Amino acid sequence: MKLPGKWQKAVALMEEFQGLDRDVERSAKQWRKWAESECPEKEKLPQEWKKKSLIQKLIILRAVRPDRMTYALRNFVEEKLGAKYVERTRLDLVKAFEESSPATPIFFILSPGVDALKDLEILGKRLGFTTDSGKFHNVSLGQGQEMVAEMALEKASRGGHWVILQNVHLVAKWLGTLEKLLERFSQGSHRDYRVFMSAESAPTPNEHVIPPGLLENSIKITNEPPTGMLASLHAALYNFDQDTLEVCSKEQEFKSILFSLCYFHACVAGRLRFGPQGWSRSYPFNSGDLTVCANVLYNYLEANPNVPWEDLRYLFGEIMYGGHITDDWDRKLCRVYLEEFMNPSLVDDELMLAPGFAAPPNLDYSGYHQYIDEMLPPESPALYGLHPDAETEFLTVTSNTLFRALLEMQPRNALSGEELGQSTEDKVKNVLDDILEKLPEEFNMAEIMPKNPNRSPYVLVCFQECERMNILLREIRVSLQQLDLGLKGELMLCPDMEAQQSALSHDAVPESWSKLAYPSTYGLAQWFNDLLLRCRELDTWTRDLALPAVVWLSGFFNPQSFLTAIMQTTARKHEWPLDKTCLTVDVTKKTKEDYGHPPREGAYLHGLLMEGARWDSQSGAIVDAHLKELRSAMPVIFAKAIPADRQETKHTYECPVYKTKTRGPNWVWTFRLKSKEKAAKWVLAGVALLLEA
Repeated sequence: MKLPGKWQKAVALMEEFQGLDRDVERSAKQWRKWAESECPEKEKLPQEWKKKSLIQKLIILRAVRPDRMTYALRNFVEEKLGAKYVERTRLDLVKAFEESSPATPIFFILSPGVDALKDLEILGKRLGFTTDSGKFHNVSLGQGQEMVAEMALEKASRGGHWVILQNVHLVAKWLGTLEKLLERFSQGSHRDYRVFMSAESAPTPNEHVIPPGLLENSIKITNEPPTGMLASLHAALYNFDQDTLEVCSKEQEFKSILFSLCYFHACVAGRLRFGPQGWSRSYPFNSGDLTVCANVLYNYLEANPNVPWEDLRYLFGEIMYGGHITDDWDRKLCRVYLEEFMNPSLVDDELMLAPGFAAPPNLDYSGYHQYIDEMLPPESPALYGLHPDAETEFLTVTSNTLFRALLEMQPRNALSGEELGQSTEDKVKNVLDDILEKLPEEFNMAEIMPKNPNRSPYVLVCFQECERMNILLREIRVSLQQLDLGLKGELMLCPDMEAQQSALSHDAVPESWSKLAYPSTYGLAQWFNDLLLRCRELDTWTRDLALPAVVWLSGFFNPQSFLTAIMQTTARKHEWPLDKTCLTVDVTKKTKEDYGHPPREGAYLHGLLMEGARWDSQSGAIVDAHLKELRSAMPVIFAKAIPADRQETKHTYECPVYKTKTRGPNWVWTFRLKSKEKAAKWVLAGVALLLEA
């Protein structure tokens, strides 16, 4: 076993870790056992390294298993500061209310899946502040609602009412006025007057819109949604009681479907923590969706002699929960969940909600809670239909985000390497010089274009890629030359140059480059190496403009254009209408090196990786991924065009292809891949092909 390259050098360079790389190589078996254990942060380090301090153990763990850092840091904080700093406490709204006053509002920082209004309405009902009594004013802010909010605040301050202003982040320009209004109305107001506000947290520091004064004067509350299937399933069921279970004349059907609906809710909300493999985009599913679905379920069961399964699935998946969903693949995922959880076998037979967890029999309310405690398997991504390793990628990204934030919080003049005595400016200068030295020259389009007067779709794609690469190379060269002059003091540093300097020092791709480039999640060093490979690939192609034997699909700015070119070329040759032509793929058993020339029709593609499963060359189908293998390389894929009515659809999975692991807007195409399992399994597992590791 070896430490990852850059970490092997960086960690072993530090005085306290000298000889670490040597020990790892000599005792690879011991180190592999530690590194591959389920919770290495709880295990002792091999050999003499077990005597290292906690912080030193964290450094080694960061190098070998970054996915475990969030758990390791939690243990570190608990040991050094105490358990109270890591334990999740339940929101005590009553206590927060007692500390509030007419001049001290309560500010809810919203989390996905949490409904702050519901808790507030329950407290208001207990204290006599309800909408029916006219003492509770609920204003959902948005365009044109500012005047409504101002009138509600004025009325409430005189009469001693409560006002909740929801989603204040949507009216950023009005927040300065709101701050002044809150101060004005609190003076001489009724002692029972209270203001509550809610807003989503900003995704990035640059997007903060809430005035600091507004936050400083408020009691800030955030209530994280429950984590883990056990907590989520109990929380979903807590939205109902024994009376709810007895309300319907079709009691058994109602109970079975309601429990399945609770499990579905826990799944769709719980998948959010698995990042893009869970959902391509983030959605604000909340308990309100569940309770509305329960009401719809009751009404439809009462109005129909038989259970209208299809109607219920459509209402739940396309309207109630589907109303949040904007991505086609996410909508398909939601639909498949409901097809698996809500069908006649739920009532007539035993239906498995997850491996080892069957839908419960007819029980009372407390019986369902007891059934969850006794029968639910231990927490695992498999409970959501995902591969056991699905969490690893998300935990690694979370860990990297945390450390990047810590790095960016360091003082700008801090030494980046004390042993080398290298300042930030020196580090940036070294990176800058290295990039300028290796940066290729722009493609000479005047020389390239005459090489092939035949403007075939493939040749046009090549020209477009070269032109886009030239724009990017030009921006990199010019911006680095300007920054170099700025560092020498020959040019004044502007904000853009300072942003570029900061990016280079943090191994990030400057924004001015990424705007002109292709989607990528790489750090600067890896991104630049990838850029050089792309230039080399284009350079080979432009020598004679003949289609390469095997095309590196990942190397394109616009891979869709190349896949469309395959269809155009074949459609022209056979005189097929393009709108009735589709792309079909066959996964070969060969690698890139096995091919010396392109096929007669279509193209051989390489560079794709599968996430969530793997391709088995022996059986020629998708199978479960190996443990600890987050993504696996695909063999060469043969893509060709055929008439749409000849496409094979049986025993296939429509596999989405994305440019990067962030998925969402990076969708490229859909490849139908052979599968011996039901396609639903791979939909729930979030199986996709990626063009970037």
